[in-house]
Parts: sequence; structure tokens; C-alpha cells
Amino acid sequence: MTLAEQQQYRLGVTYVVLSALAWSTSGLFVRSIHADLMTILFCRGIVAGLGVFALFFYIERGNGWRIIRSMRWPSLAATIFSTTAMIGGIGSIYYTSIADAMVIYATVPFVTAGVAYVFIRERPSATTLVASVVALVGVLVMLSGEAEGDGSWLGKGLAVIMTLAVAGLAVIMRQHRDVPMLPAMALSAWLCSFVTFWFASPSMVSGHDLGLIVAFGLVQSAMGLSLYTFGSRLIPAADATLLTALEVPLTPLWTWMFLAELPSKATLVGGPIVLAALFGHILLEVRRNRVKETVQVL
Repeated sequence: MTLAEQQQYRLGVTYVVLSALAWSTSGLFVRSIHADLMTILFCRGIVAGLGVFALFFYIERGNGWRIIRSMRWPSLAATIFSTTAMIGGIGSIYYTSIADAMVIYATVPFVTAGVAYVFIRERPSATTLVASVVALVGVLVMLSGEAEGDGSWLGKGLAVIMTLAVAGLAVIMRQHRDVPMLPAMALSAWLCSFVTFWFASPSMVSGHDLGLIVAFGLVQSAMGLSLYTFGSRLIPAADATLLTALEVPLTPLWTWMFLAELPSKATLVGGPIVLAALFGHILLEVRRNRVKETVQVL
């Protein structure tokens, strides 16, 4: 790895970590806004789309419209995956506990590794396969809590949909690094608004909720999407999803600290299993990369 490649990798890591911090505020916003789910998604999508488009045109200056006109199937695929992830992600938090949704989402690096192998032939490492099995055990333990009435199958199902969509998005962005993806992220926010418009009641939103929705769209969505779009083009797809996994412990942590929302008993058992698999895998990957860099320097 050359010095330029190392700098590029570190910049990508910084962007993706910051995107995870932005995304981790989703639980606080969803729990603090009293509007219904469809109204939240509709209003948030409009604000997020405007924010991402504003950033895109600021960066590209006079080339913005030319880039939009040149959009092809990778951008459209990214738009659909991102929209699906938005609806699934916010819906999962709305209908089940934040801890449950995040534990399921914690499996996204392993799902991404599988999707990347099937579609772009990025072969997963042995540690990824072992961590995937351990994480699956933890998710099954967590899901067993539904028998005790904890959470909602709808919310957990939406979390699974979000995980699959994020995995697909990461692979598309990695495979087509030369394709500008910011317009796709902006369009995905507006597509989310279009899909939910027919069921939303924006006229019923209070001034307090409207202010929170604007902040939700700009901070959590627009900023998070923009940073992830920049960062995911600079590092491997599996690394990007591993780093966004920081969102997993942070999201329920914020709601526990500020809103006193506690996870279910099954999640307290299954969650640590998933997190152990996730962060154990991260540490092993970081150690392996350091060994490679040392060998190359020598």
C-alpha cells in the first residue's frame, strides 16, 4: 500500500465513521417526534433531498446537471437500495425497540460480504465466515424474545430489509466507484417522500415536530448519506459496512442516556453475542491489515 493509498484509506475511514455518528441519532429523532411514521418519512425525505442536492451542486458547480443527465443503472440501483434502507430503517425503529433493530442491523458487514461474493466476487475471509455464524446465533437468541411479547415482528422484519438494502448499496458503490452517487442519494430521499406521500399527513405536523424533522433530515440523513457516499468510494465495501457498525451500539446508547429506553431481556443476551462477533472481526481485520502494511514496508 503506497503512502497515497494509505492517506486515501484513512480519509475514507474518517468519512464513514462520521456518517455512522450522524446516523446514530436516528433513535433520538424518531422517539422525540410525535407525528406518524409516513409523515416523518415524507417530510424528512424532502429536507434530506434538498440538503444533499445543495451539497452536490456546491461541489460540482457547473457540472451538476450534466452529471445528473448522465446517470445510468448503477445510480438508479443505488437510489432504490437507499430508499428501501430509509423506509426499512426508520420503520424498524418506529415499530420495535431501537436495540432490537440495531442488533439485526449489526449483521450487515457479514451480509455485505455474502452479497459482494455473489455479485462482484469479493471473497470473504475465514474470520468473516466464522463471525457471520456467531452473529447469526446472537440474532436468533434475540428474536426468541418475541415469544415473550418483546418488540414487534413487523419492526424486526423491516430491520432485515434495511440490512439487505444497505448491503446492496455498499456493493453498488464499491463496484462503481467512478460513478457520482450523491445525486442518487438525493433522489433516494425524494423517492422516499414520493412513496410515503399518499399516506402522510404533513398538515397535521406541529411546529415542534417540524423543527425536529428538519434537523432529522439535515443532520441524520443528508449529512450521513453525503459522508458515507464520499467514504465508501475510498475503502472496500466490507470495511465500509464494518465501520458503519459503530451506529449499532451508539443508537441505543443515546436513547438509553437521554430517553431511558431499555432493551428487552432477549436482546441483552443476544445483542452482546452479535457485538462480540462484529467488533472481534473488526479487531482481527485491523490487525491483519497492519501486518500486511508492515510486510510491504519491509
